[in-house]
Amino acid sequence: MTTPEDFEDIRNLKADYFRHLDAKRWPSLRDLFHADATFGGFPFETGNANEFTSGVAGFLQDVESVHQGFMPRLARSGKGVVRGIWSMHDYLIWPRDSREYRGAKIPGLYGIRGYGLYEEEYRRLDGHWRIAAMRLVRTRIDLLVGEHIQLPVQDLGLPDPGWIPAT
Repeated sequence: MTTPEDFEDIRNLKADYFRHLDAKRWPSLRDLFHADATFGGFPFETGNANEFTSGVAGFLQDVESVHQGFMPRLARSGKGVVRGIWSMHDYLIWPRDSREYRGAKIPGLYGIRGYGLYEEEYRRLDGHWRIAAMRLVRTRIDLLVGEHIQLPVQDLGLPDPGWIPAT
């Protein structure tokens, strides 16, 4: 039986996913998945959890990223299985003209602003909820070219990675 506490644990699991992704904590990110987890919709090769983690690490190399997930819809999908849909937004910045994105090779390209959904399935592993399937569904991608103006991060402050311990 799935309880409200299970749903809260899954929301925290997804929050950890976004934190570890943007902080580039690859071993901590890997720990959030079942070994045989499946992945789809990403602009890099995915396979099992190890291959996904190495793929996203390579893709985000030299990239500043901000990933957000919100408005989760979680539902039981069988014994010990929960499925979820998360609205998502990401903002990725890389050195100008250093890469293309999904075949788009545009002079001055320095990043994307993306929107869409994550479709996911969760199962328990050693008493903890883990991601068993993840599919990224993009509904909009804005390619970033032209002027890029940014305030220095040191003036804005940095998050404390130990504020809430990772699980």
